[in-house]
Amino acid sequence: MKLIAPDYYTKFKCIADKCKHSCCIGWVIDVDPDTLEYYHTMQGDLGERLKKGIDESDETAHFILGEGERCPFLNQSGLCDLITELGEESLCQICTDHPRYRNFYSDRTEIGLGLCCEAAGELILKHQEKTTLVILEDDGENEELDVPDESLLTWREELFAIAQDRSRSVAERAAAILDAAEMSIPERSLAEWADIYLELERLEESWTDCLQGLKTTDISDVPVLDTQEWEVAFEQLLVYFLYRQLPFALDDGEYEGRAAFCVLSYRIIHDLCRVHAVLHGRVGLDDLVEIVRQYSAEIEYSDENVEALLDALFEE
Repeated sequence: MKLIAPDYYTKFKCIADKCKHSCCIGWVIDVDPDTLEYYHTMQGDLGERLKKGIDESDETAHFILGEGERCPFLNQSGLCDLITELGEESLCQICTDHPRYRNFYSDRTEIGLGLCCEAAGELILKHQEKTTLVILEDDGENEELDVPDESLLTWREELFAIAQDRSRSVAERAAAILDAAEMSIPERSLAEWADIYLELERLEESWTDCLQGLKTTDISDVPVLDTQEWEVAFEQLLVYFLYRQLPFALDDGEYEGRAAFCVLSYRIIHDLCRVHAVLHGRVGLDDLVEIVRQYSAEIEYSDENVEALLDALFEE
C-alpha cells in the first residue's frame, strides 16, 4: 500500500495564530474515542477544563463551542492550550488531520490539503510548477488496482494532462475537460447561478455577500483574468478539484458530473474574482486565496451542497 500526495504537500505548515480564519472557530470539532479516553486521564485544572469543555451526550463527543463559536481551548492569542501544555500529539484526530483529506483506492491512499485553509490555499494557488503526484510512503506490498479504480485513475491522468496543457488558456482547457466528459455547463446567467448557490446551506455572511455581488454586479466590461500568474493559479485550482472530487465518482457513479463540477467551480470562482475587481477596485492572488477558501468551506465540506450542484448541472 502506498501513500501518495501532490508534490507541494510536504511544504505545508499551519500558521496557527497568524491565521485570519482559524479552523478552531465556527466548526463542530468531534473528539475521536481514543483521544477522548486519553483526555479522561487528565488531572488538575486541564482535566477539569476538558471535562467541562466536551459534550459526550451524543453518539460522537465534541468540544462545546464558546462565545463567537470558539473552541474552548483556543486562547486569546490564537493558540491552542492543549498544544502549548501537552504538545501536538495531544490533539484529537480531526485537529491533527485538518486541513488534510484522504481518498482511498485498492492499492493506495491519496492525501491532500483542503483549500478551506488559507495557508493551504496560499501554497497551492501560488505553486508555479505543474503539480505532480509523489509517493510519500510505500510498504513494498504490490496490491493490484481494482478495475474501477484503474479506470478512474487513468481517466484522471488524461484530465490532468488537459488541465496542465500550458499551450492553451485555462478557459480552453476547462472546455476541453467538459468535452472529454461529454458534458456541458447549462446556459444560465451569473445571476441565475448565484441564485442556485444562494439556495444552498451557508456558513458565513461574507459568503452570502460574495454571492449577492455575483448576482447583481455587471462584469461584462471586466476582462478575463488571463495573465501568466492568474493562468497558473487557475490551473492549480482545476487540478486540485480534479484530484479531490473525481474519486467520489467511485461511490456515486457521477463521473461526468464530477468533472463538470470541477469546471463549474473554476468558472464561478473566476467570475467572483472579476466581481471583486469591480466592487473593490482591484483583485490580486491574495483575494483569490480568500475567495477559494470560502468556496471550499461552503461547498466542498457539505455533501448536500455538492449534490445540489451536481443536480443543477443536469437540469435544463
